[in-house]
Amino acid sequence: MSGFHDKLERKLGIFPVTNIVIANIIGAGIFTTTGYLMGFLGNPLLMLALWIIGGIIALCGALAFGELGASFPEAGGEYVFISKLFNPMLGFLSGWLSLIVGFSAPIAASAIGFSNYFTWAFPKLQQWLMLNEVLSSGMFNQLLAILIIVIFSFVHSRGIVLGARVQNALTILKILLVAGLIIAGFVVGEGSLQNLHKGNPVNFGFDGWKAIGLSLIFIMFAYSGWNSATYIGSEIKSPHKVIPRSLLISTIIVTILYVLLNLFFVYALAPGEMRNEPEIGGVAAGFAFGSTAETIISLLISFALFSSLSAFIILGPRVYYKMAQDGYFFKSIAQVHPVRKVPSNAILLQAAIAIILVLSGTFEQILTYMGFSLGIFPILAVAGVFKLRIQNKSRLKLPGYPFVHLIFIGSGVVMLALAYLQRPVESSIAVLTALSGIPVYFWFKRKSLAH
Repeated sequence: MSGFHDKLERKLGIFPVTNIVIANIIGAGIFTTTGYLMGFLGNPLLMLALWIIGGIIALCGALAFGELGASFPEAGGEYVFISKLFNPMLGFLSGWLSLIVGFSAPIAASAIGFSNYFTWAFPKLQQWLMLNEVLSSGMFNQLLAILIIVIFSFVHSRGIVLGARVQNALTILKILLVAGLIIAGFVVGEGSLQNLHKGNPVNFGFDGWKAIGLSLIFIMFAYSGWNSATYIGSEIKSPHKVIPRSLLISTIIVTILYVLLNLFFVYALAPGEMRNEPEIGGVAAGFAFGSTAETIISLLISFALFSSLSAFIILGPRVYYKMAQDGYFFKSIAQVHPVRKVPSNAILLQAAIAIILVLSGTFEQILTYMGFSLGIFPILAVAGVFKLRIQNKSRLKLPGYPFVHLIFIGSGVVMLALAYLQRPVESSIAVLTALSGIPVYFWFKRKSLAH
């Protein structure tokens, strides 16, 4: 441990933290889920209403996590909240899921998504690099994805200030691109708001509710990341002010962008043209502006993925660092670089897992159950606010208690139940993944007691 410290430094203010949260939320989800939602629901107005409801649920979560983050301004997010308010083992299981599912899998998925969209926009890229003879196109895409993971892991291992600057630039670019698409879509794009009134009538039978539940799981996946400021609590200046403000500002900005972007999709495409269309962003742009726009949109989506990937690489290592610091993970992962003040070993570990996932190709299966896995522990963390208030330990009492928390917990439980009924296999695998951390927890606990 010589030459290493175990302290992260508080260097981030409201602007970079808000940018990291926005970048973490706006990923591939918004550009890919709407077609599936129209397939489930068949009704544009209901779909837009669900995007608004999703934003309200995320805002309820952000209010609760703002209070938790102000009370425990440390790295680690729900790992810290659940460990301190309930039980270290439950906290460890949330960190265990973060390592396997929460960060490494979306890094792998974002990197592969980026390379797929990038090679779609520049189909002759492999030819230009004269790699046609050496590699298959699939292998070329995998290598491009690995290169992106290595580059961003290197950038973020150079220090949080440099990492935050890169993140600021990427996020501002992403917001401008999304806003530009919305404005251009309505000002010069072809389309009709009459499309809002086309589509099937709303079905309020049991099948209809199951479709609404599944749609909300997809929508909440697109909103996931609304809690991400709490993962870097140890590096935020004035955390009791910055954490809640950054969560609320970013969630409101993203909700407005998401609703307007979906309105543009409906404006550009009739419900029948949207149904089950995975590349909804590119197709809507093609209809609104012509075929050249599809290339531009594919680049827009690849940048959105770039920025998300970068944010995941910043956040994940702080969770493993905190677990290691508490004695529930390999001690070397708690090392902080003496000059750059970042958890370098944790960044390396995460990059290695993400690269293995890229090469194994199993990230698609992981993504299928990711929504379910990541829905479990935020519910428990939000329930922790009740404990904070009862014990009178809250550092910052945000408005809306207890209704905001009950809305988040209630909607979360209902969504998980409906998702289990709809996708029992993936949901069961998610539960087993979380439970697989129990023997690992006891192994580390025994090891730390032995020292």
